[in-house]
Amino acid sequence: MKAAIIVGARPNFMKAAPLIREFKARGTVTPLLVHTGQHYDENMSKIFFEDLELPQPDMYLGVGSGTHAEQTGKVMTAFEQVVEDERPDLIIVVGDVNSTLACSLVGAKRLVPVAHVESGLRSFDLAMPEEINRMVTDILSRFCFTTSPEAEGNLKREGVTGDRIFFVGNIMIDSLLFYLEKAKRSRILEKLELEERGYILVTLHRPSNVDDPDTFRGIFGALAEISRTSPVVFPVHPRTRKMIEAFIPPDSRPKEIRLIDPIGYLDFVKAMEKARLVITDSGGIQEETTVLGVPCLTARKNTERPITVDLGTNRLVGTDGDVILEAAKEALGKETAEHRIPPLWDGKTAGRIADVLEKQFK
Repeated sequence: MKAAIIVGARPNFMKAAPLIREFKARGTVTPLLVHTGQHYDENMSKIFFEDLELPQPDMYLGVGSGTHAEQTGKVMTAFEQVVEDERPDLIIVVGDVNSTLACSLVGAKRLVPVAHVESGLRSFDLAMPEEINRMVTDILSRFCFTTSPEAEGNLKREGVTGDRIFFVGNIMIDSLLFYLEKAKRSRILEKLELEERGYILVTLHRPSNVDDPDTFRGIFGALAEISRTSPVVFPVHPRTRKMIEAFIPPDSRPKEIRLIDPIGYLDFVKAMEKARLVITDSGGIQEETTVLGVPCLTARKNTERPITVDLGTNRLVGTDGDVILEAAKEALGKETAEHRIPPLWDGKTAGRIADVLEKQFK
């Protein structure tokens, strides 16, 4: 069986790596790694591929940036030719980026079965482009591989039948647990002169947070206040750096906020594991901090991963700077974060996915 595995942005790499490793170990599925080039930075992609021990893509489509419609259309046009040439038996898409939606549409129209890994996640916020991508991809998918129990209910409410839904666990945690020991050897803390549990790690990139001047100034002001007690380490996404330059005057950027370039996967896992607190608007980081037992404040009004709030270390705090500041003070005042690891977040998700596919295709 030949399976085209689609990656379009760096978070997809961590989800593809365990599948490729599992398929190659079993020898029952031939993986065809297709990198759409939706997000591409040569240096960062190289670091992530090396950290995750990923093979070089079999296909690189090089679609680049653009509006959502332009990007989706470019991926569809380029990937349709891949399907024509390679004749895959299955298309595996992960996450919720535009490449996920585009390749699912191609698969559905070319009558190639689609498998969606991380299916059924819902924020119930249609203002988020990712929510639309998730909903459409799930409707088109023959295999909906879910990360948590509530996802099945989300899918069934939208008309997905139970024979298409498979609760397999969280593929992101496969990568986290597989590379954790290797990440612990990272020297990122020494490089940044940081003490374990002595700093706060921040990531912000969502347009709703960084594109609105008032919102971003409020959040950054909270970080500046927090940095008075603990250094803030902030690997800055390229779009976020542009907004810092546009909205945050230099004299409002205290030196205790370390604005650093993006770092590789292993360095980031080490920085996350040893942080006193994480403040983020990322989906995957909510999951990883839950497994690591690190307190996490999510600067969003909703999350498609509510299990990280119900069981894990995550807390939704919205985008108001004053609320974020108070929540950070409260989190820093506690010694530990109470949490439980969600079911099947055990590092064996890729194996369960392979079991389902082998049985179905046999």
